[in-house]
Amino acid sequence: MTTYFKDGIISKGGVNMGTKVPPKGFNAPGQNVSSGNAPGFISDAVEGAKKIGQDIFNGISEDAGNLMSDLRSKNLPGKGKPDFQAKQSASFTTQLEEKDWRVKLSVPKALKGQSGSGLLTPLRLEGDGHMVFPYTPTIIVSHSANYNNISPIHNNYPFYAYQNSSVDQMTIVGQFYCQNSLEAKYWTACLHYLRAMTKMDFGTFSSGAPPPICKLNGYGDYVFNNVPVIITNFTVDMPNEVDYVSCNFQPGEISPVDTGGNTTRFGWAPAESQFSITVQPIYSRDKQNKFNYRNFVTGNDLGKGYI
Repeated sequence: MTTYFKDGIISKGGVNMGTKVPPKGFNAPGQNVSSGNAPGFISDAVEGAKKIGQDIFNGISEDAGNLMSDLRSKNLPGKGKPDFQAKQSASFTTQLEEKDWRVKLSVPKALKGQSGSGLLTPLRLEGDGHMVFPYTPTIIVSHSANYNNISPIHNNYPFYAYQNSSVDQMTIVGQFYCQNSLEAKYWTACLHYLRAMTKMDFGTFSSGAPPPICKLNGYGDYVFNNVPVIITNFTVDMPNEVDYVSCNFQPGEISPVDTGGNTTRFGWAPAESQFSITVQPIYSRDKQNKFNYRNFVTGNDLGKGYI
């Protein structure tokens, strides 16, 4: 039996069905009419799947929107609140700004008598009596706990007996840049300081004292606070691909008993160089006897040089 559809009118078997809207489902115009409509349980399942998918999509979209909204308004008042007030009030203090946390090595008493004049003068004027690293250096810190390995025969696992602990050598690597004569003079003073710190008091009018001990400070009260160290080694590169900046020392500026006459002395410092300094923390016997482990753990020994 043939079905025709024309001008919105369905005719079946030559009989006007009077329907202007074609039926939905499998038996619709343009489809194989012999297939008939899909069973009810299939169409219900399809509609149900569509509804579930739409619900999931709506839920994901809504949750994603809420998640981004929550992230954006983490420190803002909640939704619906009429007033705008941050959760925490802002505060400003100059206490931290006044703290000097730069890495620096002090000029010991053995050299302070000579730091008022001569090549060490820039350390007193520019570094407040210290060799200050003008840029944040790289510091390699190492601590060790040493154990003896006891391996008895016929035993699967050795025993470890504690022997001692030590603070190993530390390496400080810092960049120096010279753009004017003042910075070149400071670079020269740092170089001369390291030369003096790695030599003993030997020669005419000498006391035979070993190289002096200095104090390492840096990064505030909790990291390096008056740590006694000796300088065991230092290196500085003087590359050939950079410019060199000149500096001069006026007559009498090098030493109060300068015998160089009225000749102005000059020096040249590289525009860019790198100092690498190896220091070893060192503690006297008396200092070790005063060590208190409980105070060290709680941090009450801050400023006494223990690390």
